[in-house]
Amino acid sequence: MLKALPSLDRFVKKLQGVPYLASKNIYRVAMHFLDADEDYVKNFCNVLLEAKKSLSHCSRCFNWTEGDFCSVCIQPNRDQSIVCVVETWHDLFALERAGGYSGLYHVLGGVLCPLEGIGPEDLRIKPLLKRVDEEQLEEIIFATNPTPEGEATASFILSKLKEKHIKVSKLASGVPIGSSLEAMDRVTIYKALLGRRPF
Repeated sequence: MLKALPSLDRFVKKLQGVPYLASKNIYRVAMHFLDADEDYVKNFCNVLLEAKKSLSHCSRCFNWTEGDFCSVCIQPNRDQSIVCVVETWHDLFALERAGGYSGLYHVLGGVLCPLEGIGPEDLRIKPLLKRVDEEQLEEIIFATNPTPEGEATASFILSKLKEKHIKVSKLASGVPIGSSLEAMDRVTIYKALLGRRPF
């Protein structure tokens, strides 16, 4: 019978707490770090700590930034009248990589999911509504992922926009159901943006 290794057990348990890390890969990741030399591990930890200290959310759109405003919000040539609403910062990155969109963004920080205890107050919905009231916006584009949670989140926000007199659209239906933006190719995202329709 294998002897318990408390330090290994603690390490594996920490890895099990990392979201999106598939359980079948946890031991491979653990082995990667345990087999690496000490300098590599120290450097990795230092880079992670530095990112944690340096990065914060843009005070306008909630994208990651190292200042008050992110690299998108400070661009004077962006269309200030359009805001594309995304779930996460990596969805924003996927849209930027695709090209063809020159407006601004708003990162919700997730989607509504009552089963996981995520309600409207847990997302950045109020700041979005405040932007609609305070900025001269002409259009909101919903680019939430085509999942039940993503659609429910967009519908909830839409209900709050009913009396705001603003054009509302969403990505074209060419985006596959059940997929995520970060996994899509650039052409699919680009065409979905061009073919957006009223919501």
